[in-house]
Amino acid sequence: MSVQKTVTQNYSITAKVTYVDSESKPENNYFLFAYKITVSNTGSGSAQLLSRHWIITDNLGHTEEVRGAGVVGQQPKILQGQSFEYESACPLTTSSGSMRGTYQMVGEDGLKFDIEIPEFFLIAPSALH
Repeated sequence: MSVQKTVTQNYSITAKVTYVDSESKPENNYFLFAYKITVSNTGSGSAQLLSRHWIITDNLGHTEEVRGAGVVGQQPKILQGQSFEYESACPLTTSSGSMRGTYQMVGEDGLKFDIEIPEFFLIAPSALH
């Protein structure tokens, strides 16, 4: 498991990645990675997570963009000093790659802003040999 963290605009984003060996099929170019994201509000106000934009890149340079409302079917309000955590997964056709992106937020003042999701890496153990 790898852990990566960044802090932007009074929010801290932590990503923990695990390779899901039991669901992956390397012989069929299918590698599944589970990830857990923690969004922590370190600022002085609350905000709601409206949508996400992911940029997923495999180790051949193929990029896929994913946009959608909320995360895992939710649009959580994250209060000052609180965190929201969720788990999801990402399949790749190569044994390694990366994810990065943004969360689109709206503050209690009605202003919209983006939080950067730091690039984090998806690496199957077989890619390390």
